[in-house]
Amino acid sequence: MAAVTTLADRWRAAARAAGATAGDADLDAAGAELLRRWSEPHRQYHDVTHLSAVLDVVDRFSDLARHPDRVRIAAWMHDAIYDPRALGEANETGSAALAEGLLTTLGAPADVTSEVARLIRLTAKHVTAEDDPDGELLCDADLAVLAGGGDRYAAYRAAIRREYAHVSDDDFRTGRAQVLAALLELPSIYRHAPLRAAWEQTARANLRAELDALAGGAPRS
Repeated sequence: MAAVTTLADRWRAAARAAGATAGDADLDAAGAELLRRWSEPHRQYHDVTHLSAVLDVVDRFSDLARHPDRVRIAAWMHDAIYDPRALGEANETGSAALAEGLLTTLGAPADVTSEVARLIRLTAKHVTAEDDPDGELLCDADLAVLAGGGDRYAAYRAAIRREYAHVSDDDFRTGRAQVLAALLELPSIYRHAPLRAAWEQTARANLRAELDALAGGAPRS
């Protein structure tokens, strides 16, 4: 079997493994539509690069999931709808609904369709139940950027600010600080033990440093 090298190939392989029965032309059209969405010009962070990074983490740690192909499909669709002006959980809710409709059209089993939608909704708050390895892997992959090195985390911060260029500096600082504080209040940012061991300390240090920078205060201990 040829190596999977492109995002289009990865989409087709994941959809087939998750039970999609549509023909190749329909699968390819669905993949192209998803990539079009991920390439929208207003996306500065939630773009194809983020999609690829999430998929890479899911692939690397797929043995931690019960149904890794469902997690892969959820990764493909978790930000398929992304509008930085949307309120509350509208993006996640919309992406879940889009996933349900698209997967149904592609002939995926009903249990796969409903589970993918459930996984997508988890990314609104990144809170999972104790026995949910698939949800944990998707959330861990979505938040992997928080444990990036200095340059990568700085690039992430800058990209997020560009996505919210329509928000004033004061309002951005307030809203961003709330997001960071909520992440720091999680018992663990990363749920799976190997990811927690590798990433938790760095992620918390990054979040605290950004929170301090937003407040213009001294570093937190």
